[in-house]
Amino acid sequence: MVLEKLGSSLYEAIRKVIRAPVVDADLVKELIKDFQRALLQADVNVKLVMELSQSIEKRALDEELPPGISRREHVIKVVYDELTRFVGEKPVPLTIQPGRQNVLMLVGIQGSGKTTQAAKLARYFQKRGLRPALVCADAFRPGAYDQLRQLAESVNVDFYGDQGNKDPAAIARDGVRKFRGHEAVIIDTSGRHKEEKSLILEMQQIAAAITPQEIILVLDGTIGQQAAAQAAAFNAATDIGSIIVAKLDGSARGGGALSSVAATGAPIKFIGTGEKIEDLESFDPGRFIGRLLGMGDIESLVSKVKEAEVEVTEKDVYALLSGKFTIADMYQQFEAVRKMGPLQKIISMIPGLGYQLPQADLDVAEERLDRWKYIIESMTVEEREDPKVLNASRMRRIARGSGTEEREVRELIKQYNAMRKMLRQLKGRRRMLRRMPFKLG
Repeated sequence: MVLEKLGSSLYEAIRKVIRAPVVDADLVKELIKDFQRALLQADVNVKLVMELSQSIEKRALDEELPPGISRREHVIKVVYDELTRFVGEKPVPLTIQPGRQNVLMLVGIQGSGKTTQAAKLARYFQKRGLRPALVCADAFRPGAYDQLRQLAESVNVDFYGDQGNKDPAAIARDGVRKFRGHEAVIIDTSGRHKEEKSLILEMQQIAAAITPQEIILVLDGTIGQQAAAQAAAFNAATDIGSIIVAKLDGSARGGGALSSVAATGAPIKFIGTGEKIEDLESFDPGRFIGRLLGMGDIESLVSKVKEAEVEVTEKDVYALLSGKFTIADMYQQFEAVRKMGPLQKIISMIPGLGYQLPQADLDVAEERLDRWKYIIESMTVEEREDPKVLNASRMRRIARGSGTEEREVRELIKQYNAMRKMLRQLKGRRRMLRRMPFKLG
């Protein structure tokens, strides 16, 4: 999960409030100390931490309680509100106009992850039904052309570059002309040190040549508080419209990067949350803080389901509720879950579960899910549709074919029978269909 160590520390601080028999001034002061410790360890600026602490303490103790709200609920809401304001207050979406060309120019220093984020951004738009293209205008870094071309091919996105041309402005201009029919043309530029005059000049020349709808600054989340200085330097040189904070997965200093950039007033519109090309999220401060505090993020979970195209028909649901649930059906459910991403990310979006399951348990569950898939893939069509035919010799064959052990095959069958039994118990309760969080059609 994004900023897992910071999130788990904040979650534990909140749990003290939830479990305490009485919420008084002493408990609030203890909460403040826990928050200060967690934020400082995440490399958040000391001044910002003190401002946040004072604001939480004052509001938690001095504000009049709204009708029907307990002191405990009020304190938790204050923490949520103040942390949300701390990292951006409200989402600032990147506006793309469908049906016309939108040119987006990525800038940043070398090593910020700019090229990878360009491909992630292309994939982000592609999943939303737009037609993106990638242009390599980095004539400075060896290997930049090949890296972006390979990333473009991996997600089937159109690509343009000119290895023989050393004029980045000309390459960018040619790419924009080539992709007139594309809705999101993403220009990847070179990166050097932010103080290098040649980099600043090159950025300005490219921007003048292509007049982008938006210039997007990519910042490395692992640099912590230094992110604010980079944002200010680039913003002074050209008109930065968006910021992507990359490499937030497992970054102990990510809190410093997010809060420092937000304090400059710069609009964070995306965050990079992992190494995979799918790991880019639009930044919504409220949803982000909700996940960080272990409150979950149902909206993101629903979005992930839609992106994974997990669609269940009414006919399928009635069949399941009638007990007609086969191993083939169970396999489809495994596939749907795997499309949504790592279990840890999915779990973190469910309120109350984010930090309750140990990482070791999640790793075991992830591995077991993969092994069960291999087992099902080693079954015949008959065995998937009618598991009753699975005798000892068939189980031995399936175990050999899937590279697993017989006990794992039996474990899968046991899990299948438990799921089937649960579904049969729901038989007749068809009114629940109206409440189900998936599309029926």
